[in-house]
Amino acid sequence: MKNFGLIGAAGYVAPRHLRAIRDTGNQLLAASDPRDSVGVLDAYFPQAKFFTEIERFDRHLEKLRRQTPRQCVQYLSICSPSYLHDAHVRLALRLHAHAICEKPLVINPWNVDALGELEAETDSRVYTVLQLRVHPALVRLKRRLDAGGSSPADVQLTYVTPRGPWYHVSWKGQEQKSGGVTMNIGIHFFDALLWLFGPARDVAMHLSTPSRAAGFLELERARVSWFLSVDAADLPPAARAAGAAAHRELSVDGEEIDLSEGFSELHTRVYQDILEGRGLGLAEARPAIELSYRIRQSGVQPSRGVLHPLLAR
Repeated sequence: MKNFGLIGAAGYVAPRHLRAIRDTGNQLLAASDPRDSVGVLDAYFPQAKFFTEIERFDRHLEKLRRQTPRQCVQYLSICSPSYLHDAHVRLALRLHAHAICEKPLVINPWNVDALGELEAETDSRVYTVLQLRVHPALVRLKRRLDAGGSSPADVQLTYVTPRGPWYHVSWKGQEQKSGGVTMNIGIHFFDALLWLFGPARDVAMHLSTPSRAAGFLELERARVSWFLSVDAADLPPAARAAGAAAHRELSVDGEEIDLSEGFSELHTRVYQDILEGRGLGLAEARPAIELSYRIRQSGVQPSRGVLHPLLAR
């Protein structure tokens, strides 16, 4: 049994990490969040210590580290806002704990280099959560693509995950803190596309607003038109009628890959891989971070590449 700490216990994604820690047979010793709406802890680890001040949380974990190896935290799960990930990974490394960091690991590519230098100076690892790589439908697609020919595929990605007005008031609506829509909700899909179809040769941004982004990617083995949105108006009528919380659609040469189910269990699989020595780290996280940054820097170029059908509305 391993000991965990967790930063960002009041966050949207924290329950998935809490469940993963529990379901892999480990325990949470302490958690932190500046907000105290963390009753979710009672459903998973009611005995965990809780701190609203990161300094006191840090001091508590350092105290545990200096006691006995059985009492110290070996892993620190990071579910805090994206712009704080870098600092919180550094905190984990100072505690000689492995970091398990939510997406995106960092917002800017050069921060990956800095964390790599720190990781090399310690006996700890920095892991990231790229859960689409363990989604059964994408694992099957990956095997099929690797066994098939090399002709470029025509790919269409649509991801609509509605958010209310709070989204644009929070840190998620501030590009300098979240990386914008392409980074905040797109990073997993960009990672999956690179994993499936190889590195990016060309990028174009067709649309960029606080709520939506769309563009074109020319990858080694695919031409991709993509559309990302947090606006409920972009949900397809069928999804809206069914009361769907989100719409995920990936098609490859006209064949739709079903991504509608199984998302809530993927974090547990990621944790299992990390604990068994197969976790994804800085090297695996870098390509999608670089791609998202490249897209953001490219500016809107509506005349380049294949337009996503939703842009024709």
